[in-house]
Amino acid sequence: MAISHPAVVILLVMMAFPIVYTLFLSFTKWSPTSLGTPEFIGLQNYFKLIAQDERFRNAAWRTIWFTAVGVSVQCVLGVGLALIFNREFAGRGFFRTIFLMSMVATPVAIALVWMMILDINTGILNYFLNLVAGVRLAWLSNRSIVLWSLILVDTWQWTPFIMLIALAGLSALPTEPYESAVIDGASSAQLLWYLTLPMLRPTIMVALMFRSIDALKTFDIIYVITSGGPAFASERSTCTLSPGPLLL
Repeated sequence: MAISHPAVVILLVMMAFPIVYTLFLSFTKWSPTSLGTPEFIGLQNYFKLIAQDERFRNAAWRTIWFTAVGVSVQCVLGVGLALIFNREFAGRGFFRTIFLMSMVATPVAIALVWMMILDINTGILNYFLNLVAGVRLAWLSNRSIVLWSLILVDTWQWTPFIMLIALAGLSALPTEPYESAVIDGASSAQLLWYLTLPMLRPTIMVALMFRSIDALKTFDIIYVITSGGPAFASERSTCTLSPGPLLL
């Protein structure tokens, strides 16, 4: 079937071509600064990256771990908040707006604020932790907890996104199944487990898909806060920095 609509042609040129061309370049030996033509070398780039570059393998694992843990926590919190804000209570609109403001702020501004919050000496988080438990944690300089700190920042910023999608899904749920279940004597927990969550599952899956795609390519906040440190502990396979194959 011939492609006659101009929008389809524009879509193919603007989206499909860059993807295909990038995939082609991955099978070649070529540098953007070189004047020569790409030399086809097959799968050598992939073999070298996976088999010989331990730094890349570690960064790829941290990327998967960061995405899986962060998005899972955000999903639980986001759906929970959506269930709360789906009810009528005083100040609901105000508090919902406050929760959504984290998505409006620029990533660099968020990173700078959280750097102050997580500072080992002057950070407010360590201040309260010291009051309660008498300890201070090196949130951004301890290799064992730096990724957890970044997950905390990512969760703070993007949990409202899942909450917003879940709220839209909750508002579209039919009321008839709930009325029938209440007549049959179902409790609030049973309504949630057997009606709300199953009917909300497609909406949750859409939210998880969008958040997973976005979390896999998170770069700016992590780069500003840690620059991949300490000792590459927060380095992720999101993009290549110069010079050399540095990963973040």
